[in-house]
Amino acid sequence: MTDHVPQTLPLALTMGEPAGIGGEIALGAWAALRASGPVFFLIDDVDRLVDLRARLRTGVPIEAIASPDHAARVFSDALPVLPLGLVVAAQPGKPSPASSAAIFRSLDMAIAFAASGRVGGIVTNPIQKSTLYDAGFGYPGHTEYLAAQAPGSGPAVMMLACPGLRVVPVTVHVPLRAVPGTLATELIVTQAETTARALQTDFGIASPRLAIAGLNPHAGESGALGREEIEIIAPAVEVLRTRGLHATGPYPPDTLFSSRARAGYDAAICMYHDQALIPIKTLDVDGGVNVTLGLSIVRTSPDHGTALDIAGHGRADCGSLVAAIRMAAAIAARRSAASH
Repeated sequence: MTDHVPQTLPLALTMGEPAGIGGEIALGAWAALRASGPVFFLIDDVDRLVDLRARLRTGVPIEAIASPDHAARVFSDALPVLPLGLVVAAQPGKPSPASSAAIFRSLDMAIAFAASGRVGGIVTNPIQKSTLYDAGFGYPGHTEYLAAQAPGSGPAVMMLACPGLRVVPVTVHVPLRAVPGTLATELIVTQAETTARALQTDFGIASPRLAIAGLNPHAGESGALGREEIEIIAPAVEVLRTRGLHATGPYPPDTLFSSRARAGYDAAICMYHDQALIPIKTLDVDGGVNVTLGLSIVRTSPDHGTALDIAGHGRADCGSLVAAIRMAAAIAARRSAASH
């Protein structure tokens, strides 16, 4: 799923929540990828990383760079870090709204580099949403912020991917009780169409197969356990078919993620957050990747959070970040090849 495609430009890795494991897994990702690539650089406070390195007792070398162009010449010898220009004094495990300006600057710098073509894409370290909300962050998460900030982007769709499974939640950061009222036929169609286009352009799947999940137990049991399948979801499947897409369903969610079922589709379109994320995190919590579809820029992220409880203890697994970096590079290279 993250097939090797020659890399074109370096990737920008954002700082994320500095009290979380972002810096820790960035150090680990460089150690894992230094010999093979893909090349990436971290937008962060160099002094913070030096202090973190000492705390973790790791020997990862760190080198400040002046621009994204310098990342490749440094990468084999040291983790390239583009200085934020702000002092970050966060303590591991103790997030503070005082770090919000640095978090936003790292993200905005990465977006600007990607939009101007100076990097192939961005990989975002996890943020602590509750702390950013306290600082006035007006978006549910990274996905919505990127859709608003990246020029020329269409509807942003969150997809989680690992070898063997890709899932897209139609409703994302909404309470479970609000899901039935949020679902709409056109919303499902929009999410599915965006997914199909991205599977073609970013993943090289010529004729994507989409499996559409039901909402209720047994996919509503012909209306006995809920009518959303009849009134909302099945009509969306029919619209998708009339528009030439290979879409099937709605399927009972409890059988949609078996190994036999997964062999029959390229992505599952799910009705709510946990319906999509529980199966993929059960299958591959350390190798899953969050990729935003529909953006004018390439963006991936680890599929986990800030892990405040283990931050600074040297126990964080960088596997999901490594997978996210590899996937971003593959998508960026595929887009570059298609444009030439």
